[in-house]
Amino acid sequence: MQNHTWELVDLPPGIKPLSSKWIFKRKMKVDGTIDKYKARLVIKGYRQKEGLDYFDTYSPVSRITSIRMILAIAALRNIEVHQMDVKTAFFNGELDEEIYMEQPEGHVVSGQEKKVCRLVKSLYGLKQAPKQWHEKFDNVMMTNDFKINECDKCVYVKTTDIGYVILCLYVDDILIVGSNNEMVKRTKNMLNSRFDMKDMGLADTILGIQIKRSPEGLILTQSYYVDKILENFGNDDFGIAKTPIDISQHLSKNIDIAFTISSLSRFTSNPSESHWKEIVRVLRYLRYTRDFGLHYSRDPTVLEGYSDASWISDIQDTKGTSGYVFTLGGGAVSWKSSRQTIITRSIMESEFVDLDKIGEEAEWLRQFLKDIPEWPKPIPTVCIYCNNQATIARAQNCMYNGKSRHMRRRHNTVRQLISNGVISIDYVKSKDNVTDPLTKGLNRDQVENTSKGIGLKPKEILGAM
Repeated sequence: MQNHTWELVDLPPGIKPLSSKWIFKRKMKVDGTIDKYKARLVIKGYRQKEGLDYFDTYSPVSRITSIRMILAIAALRNIEVHQMDVKTAFFNGELDEEIYMEQPEGHVVSGQEKKVCRLVKSLYGLKQAPKQWHEKFDNVMMTNDFKINECDKCVYVKTTDIGYVILCLYVDDILIVGSNNEMVKRTKNMLNSRFDMKDMGLADTILGIQIKRSPEGLILTQSYYVDKILENFGNDDFGIAKTPIDISQHLSKNIDIAFTISSLSRFTSNPSESHWKEIVRVLRYLRYTRDFGLHYSRDPTVLEGYSDASWISDIQDTKGTSGYVFTLGGGAVSWKSSRQTIITRSIMESEFVDLDKIGEEAEWLRQFLKDIPEWPKPIPTVCIYCNNQATIARAQNCMYNGKSRHMRRRHNTVRQLISNGVISIDYVKSKDNVTDPLTKGLNRDQVENTSKGIGLKPKEILGAM
């Protein structure tokens, strides 16, 4: 490390060196067993001064939606997903600033105790370390003829006369999807020649999400993560619940599993007994669904969206809740549940606010697919299903004669997306709207129906490997 990361020099006058410390950590496997023991030297970057020791800290990180999209595409095309890990990724970043560090504990050079380390490359703990690492990786990919996906700066694609490869970077975890083994092999060889890499083979875990293969496609599960949560709260203290909320009980907020955390977290400063009971019920629901998986299959190859919104559900509340789901390959790739930021005067207006939000996500997903090799061009219009006919009629009307400025702006945005062929809007019955759990509590049959609609099924019935 010393020969490549720093060099010993005399401390320049007026400079105070940064100190460091060793971090010892056990890295765990998905099944909870110990993978390896790690010792990492971390510089105390919190003492850095902006404008002197660093100038910029921003570094892009791949969206989890991008990862799901790539996995769904791999399932649709029946191709393998490989994984690599960059060892000590931040050590690869080149530094633009002069940074000095005290010699680390246990590595003080005898006879040169008064010298300090002038950093040549980045270290963990430096504020600019993520940015410098991404710049280095970016440059390597560009010089090897990869192109950046315009919607996600951490997704790279390359097309040659023998096939294509898609690469997704999340800090130091890399997913590689290639049209054939030769493209995957060439990509791995290139990465090995530039960085210290660990080849993980076929991907099995990314960001705590387990990736399992089945005869029909891919399954994403979080069984181990659920077990950790249950263990933290006392694994043996809870039974099971087949719905995340008891719809006969009424809290002061409308909640379901998709937005339980965000809703219940509003009461953390002064939670009541009823809030704790709802948390316990969510944990019971997690136990019931721990072996469920999000399943991506060979079809349908069409990206579709579902929109739903709830209006004011509580006399103490003045804002509705928006929710949307996008599916590809039979499974959900993007979803969101959020409290609306404006006050609406009807369920139709509340649904229209949600339609504006889902239109923005549809445009992003469509542009993402535009840079995917061999995806049909031009990109088809994304159909958005809505269960409110008044909202659909308003969206399809070229004129808006209301007095509300914020609704007029949203109407213009949605109309433009429709006119440009980005989205179309169609009617779906409420019972078939898979977005329902993102905006309201449901009974058992409704929960099971919407779960199947987004591709959430028990692993055992899918033949997961």
